[in-house]
Amino acid sequence: MRWASRSTAMRGLLAAPLKQVGSRCCLSSPQTTSSAHSLRQGPRTHTTRGTKAPHGVRHTTTAKRHNRKVVKTSKRTLGAVTPDDFDRLRQLRKMQGLALGLLLAMAAVFVVSFALQQHYPWLSYVRAASEGGMVGALADWFAVTALFRRPLGLPIPHTNLISNKKDEIGDGLGSFIEQNFLADDVVHAKLSEISGARMAGDWLQQKDHAERLGDMIANAGLGALTVLNDNDVQELIEALVRKHMIEPEWGPLMGRALDSFLEGGHHEALLEVGADRLQEWLVQHPEAFDRMLSSRLPSWLPSIAQRFVDDRMHAEAVRFAQAVRDDREHPFRQAVGGFFADLARDLGEKPELQAQLEAFKHEVFDSPRIRSLAESTWATARAALVEMLEDPQSELRKRMLAALQDFGGRLRADSTLQYKIDVWVMQVVEHLVRNYRHDLAQVVSDTVRRWDAREAAEKIELQVGKDLQFIRINGTVVGSLAGLAIYTIATLVILPLTA
Repeated sequence: MRWASRSTAMRGLLAAPLKQVGSRCCLSSPQTTSSAHSLRQGPRTHTTRGTKAPHGVRHTTTAKRHNRKVVKTSKRTLGAVTPDDFDRLRQLRKMQGLALGLLLAMAAVFVVSFALQQHYPWLSYVRAASEGGMVGALADWFAVTALFRRPLGLPIPHTNLISNKKDEIGDGLGSFIEQNFLADDVVHAKLSEISGARMAGDWLQQKDHAERLGDMIANAGLGALTVLNDNDVQELIEALVRKHMIEPEWGPLMGRALDSFLEGGHHEALLEVGADRLQEWLVQHPEAFDRMLSSRLPSWLPSIAQRFVDDRMHAEAVRFAQAVRDDREHPFRQAVGGFFADLARDLGEKPELQAQLEAFKHEVFDSPRIRSLAESTWATARAALVEMLEDPQSELRKRMLAALQDFGGRLRADSTLQYKIDVWVMQVVEHLVRNYRHDLAQVVSDTVRRWDAREAAEKIELQVGKDLQFIRINGTVVGSLAGLAIYTIATLVILPLTA
């Protein structure tokens, strides 16, 4: 009778937790299948044939049933969505089943050894080991379960820890990341170990990678051209041109630019090129020069005199062009230099000339023809860009691909360029981390705060629940060994001392 009462008590003690743990290990049951099928088919209402339920009542009843099904399915799947999540869920259920199997095995061994230990004294050691294994299994089951929910649904203090401490966990995780992963020395050491420029060069050397990057750039350009409004772009360009080109006074600026041009002697090269082209044209087109000159001569002049004048003037013009080209001290060159020097001084000092230039400038840029020309130019350029970016075989895309591969080759071969880029990247990253590390860590804290408490616990259990089941398995094994050791010491050491 004593054995029967103890067995009944033990079965009652094990029934509730084993039932709960066992229910979590069932991945597919008729009820679950029915719930999933109901979710796929959508909520349905049930009314008595021949009667029509009010619309509001039917909608409320359907919503309640639907919510119950969703909650039940969520508890069984732990919020698994992706194939990887369901694979983790299967592994978790497998480990839960293994832990539960060990607990049931210990219970069965305990029952058998407890019943037969009077006939076989050595079974008392087996009973002690199985008893310790059950205690360890139940204790670790309670510890693991208390992380994610209330064991047996009882409001035991310091249980359901993740749901209750979700915000504190998020803050602690964000602080841990900020202090240990985003510290200055950690970031600097990590960036010093790698050469991002060389890796980028190796990556760009492969044609498929360069083509992929080129496609990304082309798609980004197409997206920008698609999103941008033509009127907005034209208004922006007009505003920039007006602010930086039209509104500033041109007179002093052009005077300084012309003065710098003259001081550098650049006008000499232009005069040489102009004189050389003039001489070449005169030599190659004497008839055109003669016709132009003859049209200016009196009609009563004899033709022989006209030919003489034409030939003489043509020869003088050729010699003049040659002299201007070859002689830097030619009076014509001096005169041109003096003219441009006076013009540069007058543009900077004479208000009358500056006012004339400003009036001409506004007249040109405010002309409707110039506006229409700018609009048509942008429309034509936009259409051409879209066409070239969409065509992988266009000249623009080919040049882009060649430029990316060439840049990758330079990154790969030029160690100086690698060093400059790596240092620049390191400085930029360290600056960003130094100034925004708290904001980056706050993203983690805010994300965890926005999670639903139950969903957060489910997400974490889905990720680490499989490994936590080893705690239950190890607890069973360690509990068995501890129970055996305690019973052995009590029987073989303590009991003889007290006898």
